[in-house]
Order: sequence, then C-alpha cells, then structure tokens
Amino acid sequence: MRELLSLMLGAILVENFVLAKFLGICPFLGVSKKLDTALGMSGAVIFVMTVASAFTWAVNNFILVRYGLEYLQTIAFILVIAALVQFIETVLKKLVPSLYKALGIYLPLITTNCAVLGVALLNVQREYNFGEAVLYSFGAGLGFTLALVLFAGVRERLENCDIPESLKGMPITLIAASLVSLAFFGFQGLFQ
Repeated sequence: MRELLSLMLGAILVENFVLAKFLGICPFLGVSKKLDTALGMSGAVIFVMTVASAFTWAVNNFILVRYGLEYLQTIAFILVIAALVQFIETVLKKLVPSLYKALGIYLPLITTNCAVLGVALLNVQREYNFGEAVLYSFGAGLGFTLALVLFAGVRERLENCDIPESLKGMPITLIAASLVSLAFFGFQGLFQ
C-alpha cells in the first residue's frame, strides 16, 4: 500500500508531467487563463490519461508483445488516445456545450498531448502491472490538474498586477511558469 501511495504522490509532485518533465505545455499555457476552463481541461486529461493507460497497457501486453509487434507501440497508443478524445469531445458537445466551446481547439489537441502519450509509454518502459499503470496515470492526471489549476490562479492574479508593457502577455506568463516549475523541483528526492 505504501508503494502505491508513493507511486501516486511521485506522479503528482516529483514527476509532474508539466512542471518537472515539461510535457503537455501547449494546453498548460493555452487553457490556464481562467480557472473554469483549466478545471474542465484537467478533468478531460485525467479521464483520457487514466483510461488510455488502461487500454494501452492491455493492447501492449495482450496484442503487441504477444505477436512481437512492440515497434508499433506509438502508433497503437495514439490510435487509442485519439478514440478516447473523440468520445470525450462528443460527450462534452452534447452534455456541456459551454465547456466544449471554452476548451476550443485544445480539446482535440489532447490527442497529441505528449503528456498523455508519455504516461502510456512510461508505463510500458517501467513494466508496471495493470494496477500500477492505472494508478500512476491517474496520479499523473492529478499532477496535470494541480499544475493547471495552480497556474490558472497565478495568471488570474497577474491580470490585476502592474506589469511593465514589455513583459505583458506571453513573456510574463513564461516567467511565472518557470517560477512555478522551479518550486516543484523542491519535491525532487521526496521519494526514492
């Protein structure tokens, strides 16, 4: 139980895909302007990461490895992720059209979000069993959520700050992102 907890906390804090591994930066910068869109994107990413990892683990272990097709991992994993994103897009369009519109182009971009693919590939590389793969993926999704929500709060506060004209917009956003990322490096060594 302790190992599973450290696996999950490690995925959230130590190996945060956005702030420590620098994966998934596009939606991190694009959707973090408002807290509500950050939460919506985070929910979609958690779902896709967790379910995609479960499916990719099964595809890898029951099809690719069994038939010696490991070299097709990336293509197979992207197909699984794309199918899940299409499902989420359809559900959001029908059930929560306001969130669907707010997420805009970033929702279909989950398909190419390198953090989602990175989690699936790390599960294979580290040879996690099914439970560990799903738990690690869920933790990685929670870490993505933590980064996105934390940074959305920072960006909302920046809106009310007196910022020099030359730093307004993306420059101050990147400076703030680097400082938040630097803070997360303090978690390195928390788990061995």
